Amino acid sequence: MLFRHRSQMIDLLKKVPLFSNLSKRHLNEISKHADQVLPKAGRVLAQQGKRGWEFIFIVEGKAQVKKDGKVIRHLSAGDFFGEISLIDGQERTATVIAETDMSILLVHRRSFGHLLDTIPGLQKRIMLSLCNYLRRAEKAVNM
Repeated sequence: MLFRHRSQMIDLLKKVPLFSNLSKRHLNEISKHADQVLPKAGRVLAQQGKRGWEFIFIVEGKAQVKKDGKVIRHLSAGDFFGEISLIDGQERTATVIAETDMSILLVHRRSFGHLLDTIPGLQKRIMLSLCNYLRRAEKAVNM
């Protein structure tokens, strides 16, 4: 899916759980800072151990998440990744590979910081998402 109009991107952003309760004005602001990319199956979207420069939302398609070469999770439309390295400035914690052809939205580092500073509640939503991620990781380790 290639967006021809900003309104199409806004309609999609409304469906992303992270943004579901944001106002149209805030969704419009996010859409101004997002670039659409159409990676093919097999493309590495994020590489464990390398510095990350973008926050990525999956519009369409599927991806697998690998840590130390082992598949630990699958992602699909509505999921996102890349927030950890953008927040702490460290290297990527996992590798993400497109399993299918995809449509993704990229928000680059500088824009990500701007959005966190200007959209009320977004910081809290990101923190809650990170907490969920940590809880899932803790459960996986303790099994």
